[in-house]
Amino acid sequence: MAISFSSSTGDLRKVKSDLLAVPVFADLKLGDDAKVVDEAIGGTLKRFMESAGFKAKPGETLVAPAADGIAAGSVVLVGVGKHGKSSAEDLRRAGAALARRARKATEVTAALGDVVGDGLDAGDVAQALAEGMVLGGYQFLAHKGKGTNGDGASKLRRVKVLGAGAARQGLAQGATLARAVTLARDLINGPPRAVTPSELARVARGLKGIRTTVWDKARCEQEGLGGLLGVAAGSNEPPRLIRMVYSPPRPRATIAVVGKGITFDSGGLSLKPTGFIETMKYDMAGGAAVIGLMSLLSELAPPVKVIGIVPTTENMPGGSATKLGDVLTIRNGKTVEVLNTDAEGRLILADGLSLAVEAEPDAILDIATLTGACHVALGDDYAGIMGTNEDLMRQIEAAAEATGELVWRLPLPDDYRRQLDSDVADLKNVSASRYGGASTAGIFLKEFTGDVPWVHLDIAGVGWRDAASGYLTKGGTGYGVRLLAEVVTSFRKPKKR
Repeated sequence: MAISFSSSTGDLRKVKSDLLAVPVFADLKLGDDAKVVDEAIGGTLKRFMESAGFKAKPGETLVAPAADGIAAGSVVLVGVGKHGKSSAEDLRRAGAALARRARKATEVTAALGDVVGDGLDAGDVAQALAEGMVLGGYQFLAHKGKGTNGDGASKLRRVKVLGAGAARQGLAQGATLARAVTLARDLINGPPRAVTPSELARVARGLKGIRTTVWDKARCEQEGLGGLLGVAAGSNEPPRLIRMVYSPPRPRATIAVVGKGITFDSGGLSLKPTGFIETMKYDMAGGAAVIGLMSLLSELAPPVKVIGIVPTTENMPGGSATKLGDVLTIRNGKTVEVLNTDAEGRLILADGLSLAVEAEPDAILDIATLTGACHVALGDDYAGIMGTNEDLMRQIEAAAEATGELVWRLPLPDDYRRQLDSDVADLKNVSASRYGGASTAGIFLKEFTGDVPWVHLDIAGVGWRDAASGYLTKGGTGYGVRLLAEVVTSFRKPKKR
């Protein structure tokens, strides 16, 4: 859904639009804009909302009664939280609900001046609204028939916000961020037969302002990417190593971001059972987030160099697949005994992290749908984070708070390293214990990060939704694009202990 955003000024009574959106605060407190609607319908608005059971919770909507004194086709009331205390997250939810309510409208005008205040300026309000409307209104229709598209596709094309200056800038920023998220969602939601490693590479090559290089299978063999090649061995689709670089003039720092790009995960010879395999096209959500991030950078223009690395392959059980007990040699020379081929993400990330270390960045982040253990521990709303640098961890947490992409710390105990000891290699890819799987996976990754400050984001639980919630639609969420963008734009070199 392509929505154009603009801002304007004027009397909301005279706004000619298919739909006029007016905020209402919790406890049905009316701001100045809602009072105009109340006056137009004879002072009965609060009674009407009470009779309809409308509570004005963030993301709750209600169509107001028709009013002759208002030029818009109809008026929708949108809950935005407590008066003077609305958060950006409240407004993203409000924007998402408005986009869904407005699917049959072509043009919407939103009056949001009453929401400005107590930490949110006009730009903040406009940005959150735009993010919520684009993300909440997202639809993946690429493989729907024409009749289905015509009946179900949103008609919304234009959104105007009553405001000026900062509102315009905020709208542009929000729309830009959200469209990068929709790029990631499109990649995640696409059929695995279509979104192959080669397709991810094609998309990465087309990014504006980014220098992209792609290694094919032969080059990966030359470069010693044993983890990536071992996982790819059972698939007919050739692997790719995608490296994307954004280089601003005189960068003040360098950050590397590595994303797991398993375009379909069957589990390999450790085959996933029914009930777990059906959604495994989303196992490249980390790689999609990195590509989404890189698509933003020429517009955001952060003053740091960003290196995006996506090792990408399928994990399939073909006749040449890696067997349990095989030993792989990673890019940095360490050897890994493979005792579970469904613990494959860490193997390709090992190569990606090794390459990131060689670039000598000031920090490394990786983002991956890595462990079911993290999903079990934290549910659908929190990504797990663990790392080697406190300052970098705090930067991730600050970005999470700003973007609403939530994180929660998990431990990285040194004592757990012995669980990965192998009799025949430097380490094995899984612990013999069924417990602490998220942490032992993180400890495995730590082996390939050298002494560079590093944080791992496990997005197994947040990368996919079985049902829509707020501005997260069913399917791929695109989690991490906005969080990573916030990290990059506000990045400072981590303090070392």
